[in-house]
Amino acid sequence: MLGLIQDQPLLISSMIEFAERHHGDTEIVSRRVEGDIHRYNYRELGLRARRLANALDKLGLLFSDRVATLAWNGYRHMEMYFGVSGSGRVLHTINPRLHPEQIAWIMNHAEDQLLCFDLSFLPLVQAVHAKCPGVKHWVALCNADRLPADSGIPGLLSYEDWIGAQSPDYAWPRFDENSASSMCYTSGTTGNPKAALYSHRSTTLHAYAAALPDVMCLSARDSVLPVVPMFHVNAWGIPYSAALMGCKLVFPGPAMDGKSIYELIEAEQVNYAAGVPTVWQMMLGHMKPAGLRFSTLRRTVIGGSACPPAMIHTFKEDYGVEVLHAWGMTEMSPLGTLCTLKSKHLAYPKDEQMKLLQKQGRAIYGVDLKIVDGDGKELPWDGKTYGDLLVRGPWIVNGYFKGEGGDPLIEDEQGRRWFPTGDVATIDADGFMQITDRSKDVIKSGGEWISSIAIENLAMAHPAVAMAACVGMPHPKWDERPIVAVVKRPGAQLTREEMLAFYEGKVAKWQIPDDVVFVEAIPLGATGKMLKTKLREQLKGYQLPSL
Repeated sequence: MLGLIQDQPLLISSMIEFAERHHGDTEIVSRRVEGDIHRYNYRELGLRARRLANALDKLGLLFSDRVATLAWNGYRHMEMYFGVSGSGRVLHTINPRLHPEQIAWIMNHAEDQLLCFDLSFLPLVQAVHAKCPGVKHWVALCNADRLPADSGIPGLLSYEDWIGAQSPDYAWPRFDENSASSMCYTSGTTGNPKAALYSHRSTTLHAYAAALPDVMCLSARDSVLPVVPMFHVNAWGIPYSAALMGCKLVFPGPAMDGKSIYELIEAEQVNYAAGVPTVWQMMLGHMKPAGLRFSTLRRTVIGGSACPPAMIHTFKEDYGVEVLHAWGMTEMSPLGTLCTLKSKHLAYPKDEQMKLLQKQGRAIYGVDLKIVDGDGKELPWDGKTYGDLLVRGPWIVNGYFKGEGGDPLIEDEQGRRWFPTGDVATIDADGFMQITDRSKDVIKSGGEWISSIAIENLAMAHPAVAMAACVGMPHPKWDERPIVAVVKRPGAQLTREEMLAFYEGKVAKWQIPDDVVFVEAIPLGATGKMLKTKLREQLKGYQLPSL
């Protein structure tokens, strides 16, 4: 027997239709590449998304054809989120921080038919143009009068002219909710990047889940600033969740420095922001010397890499901002866990609450997770036992585009298939998960595991440290021993001995790094994560002081 319920597929177009109808006058504010502030609302967003859909039809793009973007967070990019996917094409957001050779490879692998780009990326587009013969159309996200006289790209179109010539009348097509909606390539730290291919169903379910009270807790009363880029994992799904809930959206555009972000938060009365730790580090670095405060910001979601406990403490104690620690992956659309307390934890002492809030948090409904040993046996949730973290759920990939990398899933004894995250983690009795390391970065010393993340977090708590990375170095007796690479804050004084002494009493003696290496910078990947592989290359030839 089937339920007597209307059959309506979960499609991305339904989100913008809802936002237009129920939150039409809610503002969307963008700092543009042109330098000014642009304002409009969900009603205008819907009209322009339909013009875009008509423009794609006129170009002859077929169902599931890929439309690529090289763009900052802004209203035109948002229009593509809905106009491209809503019309049945696949939105391919490209990370502009990748090397041109990687971008060209990705565009060819994705078989992109059209590229829309912000003019600040024109040099990058010029570098890949000749290497991407499959791209039939090139569109600059600007007015016609902003098009460069000699772009070097034949037939370059102005986005405003292109969609402006089309009618806003468009009936969003109805199709299988499992159809592909968008794609995002992994950073490709080992081998070529691989593409996660999201569906309309997975994206809609993820948007619902992300907005839940114990997750991002979004509402029509929020003014939301997604600093996390729209070119990577759909800005953690915030553009979709915001449309579902009717949030005011504030887009930072290309101005990602601490001063610009702070000023936009204040000017637009942002009470909710989301981004990676490096962004907030820049903003706090701007605020503290100037004695600045927040007038409206109350919550921030921090993910992408582990948030240092010192940053959580600074936001909470110095600025009254609650940090929501999150974890996920490109392959997970991306949200997997978010850290909020349960009712019983509200009676805990503050230091005990802080220990919980430093973890990556509890699984969101829709995500199942477990930790296993090297033989695939599930390990206990005791908050102490380390294991390889596996996940499954309706917005987690079951493979990569074009079958790259083969079948990534692991089947358990009950026939359930799990995605191996590559993370090492613990899970406590209340379901709070804590990443202790990447499986490739965990340090094994004398048969015991040392968490490089814990070593880094402690270093970051030192007032003279701007950034820190812990890696293992070969040792003839202990197999590996940890060292910590440190970037000092401008003007700060710090010696090796002072840094090592800072660890005393905070971790077991055998977990204290054997050495401190001061560096000018720690290499970062295209999404802001530390590249320990490159750091190890930089430290090639290094010898532990005891050897």
